[in-house]
Amino acid sequence: MKSDESRSPTVALRVRIRLFAIQRELAGTREVPVALPGPATVADVWDALVAQHPILAPGRSSVRFARNGSYAGAETAIEDGDEIAVIPPVSGGAGAGTGDGNGAPRRILELRAEPFPATILDDLAARLAAPEDGAVVAFLGVTRASPGTPAAGQEAEARRHTGRSVQALEYEALEPMALAILGEIADEIALRFGVTRLAIVHRTGTVPLGEASVAIVACAPHRGAAFEAAAFAIDETKARAPIWKAEHFADGHVWIGEPPRDVPV
Repeated sequence: MKSDESRSPTVALRVRIRLFAIQRELAGTREVPVALPGPATVADVWDALVAQHPILAPGRSSVRFARNGSYAGAETAIEDGDEIAVIPPVSGGAGAGTGDGNGAPRRILELRAEPFPATILDDLAARLAAPEDGAVVAFLGVTRASPGTPAAGQEAEARRHTGRSVQALEYEALEPMALAILGEIADEIALRFGVTRLAIVHRTGTVPLGEASVAIVACAPHRGAAFEAAAFAIDETKARAPIWKAEHFADGHVWIGEPPRDVPV
């Protein structure tokens, strides 16, 4: 009979937790390494995180998780060396639509830290459009003075700025995952609307009042498909991509948005 000393010890799983936007600010750090006994799930990782940073606990209902760059449920099993990203509310949005079609794919999916040139929509259209295209639909999202809907936990700070104008937006992104999700959105647009010439370009960093933060261009033979594709692209980008937005005022900022989702409406 083996003694207790001879039994195999519990395997320790070492996990790197990444924090963003409001969660990063509350914890005061971008990364938290944890070690926990296996087997374990994403929910166990969250519990280990909250044990170190209890201030994060109230945000559980408004966050999602990504395991190694893909959205994951709380019940997902983890392995040693995993990276778990805590995904707070993104900027918000919804999409819908149906369709089908084909065509030679051309895509421009980018995150840019530098300001957009005044010609960005023309530049993107010139790179995308084909001779068979009879419609080019372009959308430019710009920083506006009126505030949006605060993320969960930011309501009190938003009330402090009631009646004040937004001076700038600040965008933060989990870049590899965000680009992968933009690719998924482009795939869905091709299936739903038959639009395969598409640009989604999003800013990161600070975007002052009146400047552009996102550019969408959809090119197609017919205007209906192009309009639907452009609307779906911006709605799904806002609702699904791990890109976070804070509104800056003269003496503070408020994070904006809703819990992200990983499937189209």
